[in-house]
Amino acid sequence: MVKEIKVYLIQMDLVSPFEISTGVIERRQTVIVRVGEDGVVGWGEAPADSKPIYSYETAEISFYIIKEFLAEHAISSEGPEDFLERVRFVRGHQMAKAGVEMALWDLEAKKKGIPLWKLLGGTKEEIDSGVSVGIQSTLENLLKVVDSYLKKGYKRIKLKIKPGWDYEIVKAVREEYPDIMLQVDANAAYRLNDWYHLRKLDEFNLLMLEQPLDYDDLVNHSILAKMIRTPICLDESIKKPEDAYKAYRLGSCSIINIKPARVGGLINTKRIHDFCDSVGMPVWIGGLLETGIGRGHQVAAATLPNVRFPNDISASDRYYEKDIVEPPWSLTSRSTIVAPRKPGIGVEVMEDRLEKHALREFSL
Repeated sequence: MVKEIKVYLIQMDLVSPFEISTGVIERRQTVIVRVGEDGVVGWGEAPADSKPIYSYETAEISFYIIKEFLAEHAISSEGPEDFLERVRFVRGHQMAKAGVEMALWDLEAKKKGIPLWKLLGGTKEEIDSGVSVGIQSTLENLLKVVDSYLKKGYKRIKLKIKPGWDYEIVKAVREEYPDIMLQVDANAAYRLNDWYHLRKLDEFNLLMLEQPLDYDDLVNHSILAKMIRTPICLDESIKKPEDAYKAYRLGSCSIINIKPARVGGLINTKRIHDFCDSVGMPVWIGGLLETGIGRGHQVAAATLPNVRFPNDISASDRYYEKDIVEPPWSLTSRSTIVAPRKPGIGVEVMEDRLEKHALREFSL
């Protein structure tokens, strides 16, 4: 049984600003969770940001929810499933729950002496990695950034788009790189009335168009899916396994981006993965600018067999000059990340670095 829990609200500078349709992120707040049992330690991350521009959850809110409502139920819990059952009374707050639940997964894997990805049921020893490119100040800058990531070995490029920064920039990138795997992500920037404009993206042979419409919508996405050829992928709209089922029944998408923190942790990640596998819908694993701790959980999820597209799991240096784990996550020449052999998430947390970035701490 878990004997102790410690929670950190931390802030780290990004190596460069990251802009999506809803705003710009220059420094990243996140919540790190540490659970301990008889000298064994497990780590998790609730990667909500300082602003509610991706989700209503923020790092301050996640820290508060864990401190006031979740931490006491982590103490004496007997694993991730037991913990989630104990906190069913807390509605929403999936990222806060995920931070604790994933720490319990890491702890359990370390107690068993096996890598987390094997405990989860993963089958891939390497996972395909892509990179997400934020909105840039000019098209010239965008092309330079894309070129720099291709030279680093990333084989799939995802472009963030918004009204006024879409057709022309996608066209320019596709003309410059006609053979790369390319997809776009709108982060809910469009309305159904924009269908005719979005349909123009069909000419670029994109892997997918991610979350074009409202972050809570399923119905209008099902209508848009019939109006365009580019496959629709849902992200923000899928907050729990039930949403994946509804999206499938409505025909809202043909691909799902599973972000483990967004859906409440690895148990729900696996439930969505398994359901999608049963109906022939591929998935991939997205990210929320996690530190190396959250990235370890992403890598574990990406080893599952129905993960069939390159993931938004990049090397540590994509976002942070110095990660809080050793070794930092790195990209192979094959545009992959190797699943670790060590127990748990497979990397060591540098607690001295973590303390330097801490804005607030709580322990029980």
